[in-house]
Amino acid sequence: MKKPEKIKFDQDMTIGQALMLNPNAEAVFMGFGMHCVGCFVSQMETIGEACEVHGVDVKEVLKQLDNMPTDKVLEPTDFE
Repeated sequence: MKKPEKIKFDQDMTIGQALMLNPNAEAVFMGFGMHCVGCFVSQMETIGEACEVHGVDVKEVLKQLDNMPTDKVLEPTDFE
């Protein structure tokens, strides 16, 4: 049985796209103080743009997104 390919996030992906790929992305964004997950702008704003607005290191956010588990639900406190 072939192992499913790991999702690779990038800074040009919108917040909405990231949330659709893995709902755990919400906990990652919230853990970095990025409460944009519920904002209508999240469908148009890229991860890179959101990080810039919130003064967050995009490389660190992408690292956390890329390492998210898909088999359990995360909480924002997992990233504090």
